[in-house]
Amino acid sequence: MANGILILAEHLKGEVADITFEMLGAGRTLADALKVPLHVAVIGQGAGAVAPKLGLADAVFVVETPGSELPPASTVAVLLKGLVEQKQEGLVLIGWTNLAMGVGSVLSARADLPLVNFCRGIRVEGGGLVVTSQLFGGKILSDVALADGRGIVSVSAGAFPADAGRSDKAATVETVALPVEAPAVAFKRFIEPEAGDVDITRQDILVAVGRGIQTQDNVGMAEELATALGGAVCGSRPVVDQGWLTLSRQVGKSGMTVKPRLYLALGISGAPEHVEGMQGAQTIVAVNTDANAPIFDVAKYGICQDVLELLPVLTEKIKARKG
Repeated sequence: MANGILILAEHLKGEVADITFEMLGAGRTLADALKVPLHVAVIGQGAGAVAPKLGLADAVFVVETPGSELPPASTVAVLLKGLVEQKQEGLVLIGWTNLAMGVGSVLSARADLPLVNFCRGIRVEGGGLVVTSQLFGGKILSDVALADGRGIVSVSAGAFPADAGRSDKAATVETVALPVEAPAVAFKRFIEPEAGDVDITRQDILVAVGRGIQTQDNVGMAEELATALGGAVCGSRPVVDQGWLTLSRQVGKSGMTVKPRLYLALGISGAPEHVEGMQGAQTIVAVNTDANAPIFDVAKYGICQDVLELLPVLTEKIKARKG
């Protein structure tokens, strides 16, 4: 059985990413059940500044990489391997995100540990661990057994509640010196979304449009509804590919992962690639003319109707209700 659980924290521009708190909450539950310590690794330039925010862990290991806030996956994997060996960790949790993608496979090869990708759930069973892996965008859920509790698990964003990993407790921080080789690639700069655009990942209410909106002119109807609800408009990939919405508004596997309180899917069929980015919403309401559309499988409420007929009526009703 693993002597400890190690989580790779994600941080960007001085802020800890939600995926870190998701893994912390899940890791704390596992560590308590297995009676092993829970540790967090914070790697990169300025890593020490975010370490105190991770108080749910038993200890936070800080590995500074001077001159590189975002070291490449190969560098992170080597440093994680050093921590695994030095601290005798058996289970490593890594986020399946743009920041950490590629770390797990390199670490798996170097540390000779099995890797399970796309984790949507993990539990203790029979003295070992069972990881539920989401395959083909959610069409298949596969249970993978780590009989001795040892391995690397890549966690999908939104798989666990982030609030469960937050704590006001002061973190126990330890600076760990590990050799860092000069990487073959280096981070250059951030490319930010256009100024003034909405961050859909922080919205409580999202009105999402798909092919059913038909034309760019009709997107304005969705925007009017979003304004009435106090939310923002986003869309599926076909809408973004047409240029009707900017890339920063795209939801799905090749876009953003969102977890609003309300997700209103208008004219979206529900392809696995889109569902992967919004299935963490608290309440999903779907509107589609096709009663067999896959979006209804994940929606709490469904309406089989043309969105262009429903939108103006729904908007007026909401405006009237709000006075």
